[in-house]
Amino acid sequence: MTDPADNADTPNTAAETAQAGTAVHHPAVVEHAAKRAASVQLRIADTITKFAGSMWFVYLHAVGFAAWMLFVESSPWPTLTLIVSLEAIFLSTFVMIGQNRAAEFQQIKADHDFVEQELELKTNTELTREIHAMTTELHNRLMRASGQQ
Repeated sequence: MTDPADNADTPNTAAETAQAGTAVHHPAVVEHAAKRAASVQLRIADTITKFAGSMWFVYLHAVGFAAWMLFVESSPWPTLTLIVSLEAIFLSTFVMIGQNRAAEFQQIKADHDFVEQELELKTNTELTREIHAMTTELHNRLMRASGQQ
């Protein structure tokens, strides 16, 4: 058996890990992240979605649209409208990909939580039955002991 003092610097619980500055993630989060990291398509979609949801995306488009209108075409609206419409189509697809990802993650987490709660309920039920059996046995012994005196 190892001495706990030998591992004094190693966090043993999630709370100790969080206090040590290491991120603690739900097992469903870890599994979901690993699954997404394993797929090149999902990593690309995540990168585009992350960028499209940033202020840099807004700044880049504001500068790009201003430059297009001022320097590229004298009548920029037909071409610019086509470009913006196509971009909106693709970005809405990435929004839906993000929503599907979020829904998938929520389902994975809900399934994990359900299994954990069912296990906890089963454990609590078993403990309650054991406590009841021990209490009954203790009561019976006390009744026998008081009856013998």
